[in-house]
Amino acid sequence: MIFKITGAIFAAFALGLIAGPIVISYLRNRKAQQTEREELTSHQKKTGTPTMGGVIFLFAFLVVCLFLAFKHPLLVPVMILTVGFGAIGFLDDFLKVILHRSDGLIAWQKMILQIIVTSAFLWYITSVLHLGLWMRVPFSGAVLDIGIIAFPLYYFAVIGTVNGTNFTDGLDGLATSVTIIVAAFFTAAAAIMGSDIYLAGAAMIGGLLAFLVYNCYPARIFMGDTGSLALGGFVAGMAYMLHMPLFIPIVGFIYMIEVISVIMQVGYFKVTHGKRIFRMAPIHHHYELGGWSETKIVTVFSIITLLLCLAAFLGLE
Repeated sequence: MIFKITGAIFAAFALGLIAGPIVISYLRNRKAQQTEREELTSHQKKTGTPTMGGVIFLFAFLVVCLFLAFKHPLLVPVMILTVGFGAIGFLDDFLKVILHRSDGLIAWQKMILQIIVTSAFLWYITSVLHLGLWMRVPFSGAVLDIGIIAFPLYYFAVIGTVNGTNFTDGLDGLATSVTIIVAAFFTAAAAIMGSDIYLAGAAMIGGLLAFLVYNCYPARIFMGDTGSLALGGFVAGMAYMLHMPLFIPIVGFIYMIEVISVIMQVGYFKVTHGKRIFRMAPIHHHYELGGWSETKIVTVFSIITLLLCLAAFLGLE
């Protein structure tokens, strides 16, 4: 098992490392550039940095998983969510940065596509793999089986997780670093439980480590919606295949607080006709405008994620 995990990590890392310069050069030539918010004056220097870089780790992840899926079919559902949501993000990015349509996918279009991908995932795990939708309850050793009610809960959890990772992608290396830790948690949990999907986790770790080489501060490329939506699909897929969706608020606390900060900011702004709770949302921008450097925010958020992942291991008992 250790050999397989190590092999998958190194294979994906090598593929991502090789793909990085090729993708960066291509996107730069196509002028697939990031546009920064005017309020973030410190980010203006990033304008022009290539985006859509999520294809780097998606490519590495997909190649490794396709090679392994013939002997390990449990990888397929994780691939469905990861690549499916990555494709939605790619389409959105393509419309915005290649075709220069400022809005990209309209909100209802994106939601319909997300529901379709989630439905394909749920159909596959229930009708093809015949897996139940019961859930492990953290820190109790108990399981929860709510029958058909689990379906709407799963839709909510998948789409919520995906949008949480999307909001987390706003600083150099933030979503990448946090998700490497979350991926390591689910990989270790899968290995402990004897589930083959630890290979999907290992492939994502390798791909993200390679991407981080180009995405760490100062970033040479951003992942765009292509990458952030794919990461949400990956986290959700790993959690559901291990019957651990209730662990997502713990290990994915950063994703959750990013979404909550946006909801609170928008809601309070509308109710008070212009007042704000945070300096800016998502919350990582609040700390940035408060004087924290990007590297400090990424470090602190990663430490929080690491500690919560360690705590979540106790919840497996």
